[in-house]
Amino acid sequence: MAVVDGTVAWLGDDDPAHALHPDARVIDLQGAFVAPAFVDPHVHVTDTGLSLTGLNLSGAASLADCLDALGTYARRHPETRIIWGHGWDETRWPERRAPSADDLEGVAPGRDVYLSRIDEHSAAASRGLIASAGLPAPAQGAPAQPLHGDEHHAVRTRARLLLDPAQLDHARRAALDHAAAHGIVAVHECGGPDIAGADDFRAVLAMGAGEHSVAVRGYWGEPVTTARQARSLLAEHGAHALGGDLFLDGALGSRTAWLHEPYADHSGNGTAHLDGAAAAAHLRACTEAGIQAGFHAIGDAAVHAATGAFAAAAEAMGGPAVAGRAHRIEHAELVSREQAAVLGRLGAVASVQPVFDALWGGPHGMYADRLGAARTAQTNPFSVLAAEGVTLAIGSDSPVTAMDPWAAVRAAVNHSVDDHSLSPRAAFTAATRGAWRAAGLRDGMAGTLQPGAEASFAVWETGELVVAASSKSIARWSTDPRSRVPALPDMSADAPAPRCLATVRSGRMIYTAA
Repeated sequence: MAVVDGTVAWLGDDDPAHALHPDARVIDLQGAFVAPAFVDPHVHVTDTGLSLTGLNLSGAASLADCLDALGTYARRHPETRIIWGHGWDETRWPERRAPSADDLEGVAPGRDVYLSRIDEHSAAASRGLIASAGLPAPAQGAPAQPLHGDEHHAVRTRARLLLDPAQLDHARRAALDHAAAHGIVAVHECGGPDIAGADDFRAVLAMGAGEHSVAVRGYWGEPVTTARQARSLLAEHGAHALGGDLFLDGALGSRTAWLHEPYADHSGNGTAHLDGAAAAAHLRACTEAGIQAGFHAIGDAAVHAATGAFAAAAEAMGGPAVAGRAHRIEHAELVSREQAAVLGRLGAVASVQPVFDALWGGPHGMYADRLGAARTAQTNPFSVLAAEGVTLAIGSDSPVTAMDPWAAVRAAVNHSVDDHSLSPRAAFTAATRGAWRAAGLRDGMAGTLQPGAEASFAVWETGELVVAASSKSIARWSTDPRSRVPALPDMSADAPAPRCLATVRSGRMIYTAA
C-alpha cells in the first residue's frame, strides 16, 4: 500500500508500487495485519478518562470489593475534593444490592463521593454530596436507593463542579490517547445538559479539533421544535448534530428503560423522558434545518416512540428528505422487525453496542432478571436491523463498556442469540464503514483502504488471519474489491485479542506501541 499526502495512492503487489513510487519511504511491517481504522460512534470522553485515571469499579466482584476499592482510593487520595468513581454493577454481586450512603461513609468518612452505576443512568452518593445538591439526604440506616432521573442529574452536576479543571483536562487526554492505542481515529462524543454540560462538551470538541490527533464529532442531546432553534443550538455548542444521548428513556440495568410491559423484577415500566410528539417535532425541525438528529432509545416503548417520530417526520417532510440526513437511533436494544423495516426505509443509522449482550445477555444474565426469558431473547437483534436495511454502527458507549473495537466485533459475532449475530465481515464493516456512515459520510470510500480513500488505518499484531466469510487460512491481506474488507483475525469467543502496533490517521502516525 502506498500513501501520498494522506491518501491511499496504490494498493496491490510490491513491484508496481516500487515502480510508481521509487523515492517512497518503505516501512516493512514484518507480517503484521493492516486494516481500516475504527471509529467509535458513541462515547463520553471525559467520563471515560475519569474511569481510566481514577476509581474504576467495573472489576468489583462484590459490594465488599467495591467498598474496599473506595476505601483504598480515599486513603491514597486525601487531597481530592470529591471521589468520583464508575462501574459498579450490583447484578453481578452476591449481595445483589447497590452501595448505600451508610456504606460509603463507613469507608470514606467525611468525603464527598459520587459512584455511577455501570450504565451511568443511576448512582450512589454520600449524604453530604446529596445535600449540597439541594436534595434531602437519606436517613441513617436507610436502605440503598440509587439516585435516578432528575435527582441523579442534580447530584451529578454538583459532583462535576467539585472536579479540578486540570483533572478533567488530564482525563480527556487519557481517553483520546486510549482510543488511538486501540486503532480508533475518531470518536463521537455524546453530550447534553444532563450528561456533562456545555462546558465539558466544548472542551472535548476543542481537544479533538486542536492538540489531539483523534477526531471528535459532537452530538448534543437537547430537543428542539423549529429549524431556527436547531441551527441556533448547533452553533451555540459547536456541535455537529443534535442527537446522541437525547434521552427517550434510560437503561435496563437501572430499570429506567421505557417498556410497554412492566419489568419482570419490578412493578414499573421505566422512565419516558421525551414523548412521541416531542420526538417527532425534533426530527422534523432538524430535517428542515439540514441537521442530523437522533435519540437514545433502549426499551420497546422508547423504540416505538422513535420509530413513530421517523414515520411522522417522513409524512411531513417526505421520505427522501428524512433518509438523506442519516438520523440515528442509539442502542435500539428492543426493536421489532416491523420497526426495523420502518427505520431501514427511512435511512436510519442504529448505533449499537454488542458488548452489552456479552455482559448482560443470555438466559442467566441481567437482561433475563429485568425482562424475563421471552423479552431477553429479543434484545439487540443486529441481524434483523441489518436485514431490514438499517445501517449498523458498532461502538462502546464508553465508559459503560471499554473502547475496544475488536471486543465489540467479537461480541456481535458471538451473540447470545444465534439468530441475532453478525458475520465477521458484517461486524467489522459496522465498526469501520458503518461508523463513518453514522457521521453522514456515504461516499463509499470512508472506512476502506482503496486508491483515493483517506489513509486512516491500524497495524495489528495477531495470529492466523481468516477470510471473513469462511475458515480458509490466508497469509496476506485480502484486497477483494467486492467486499473491501480485509481478512480478519479469529473472532471466536476465546481467541486472543489483536494488539495494536500503530494507528494512522490521514497518513499521519498518531500512535505507536512501545
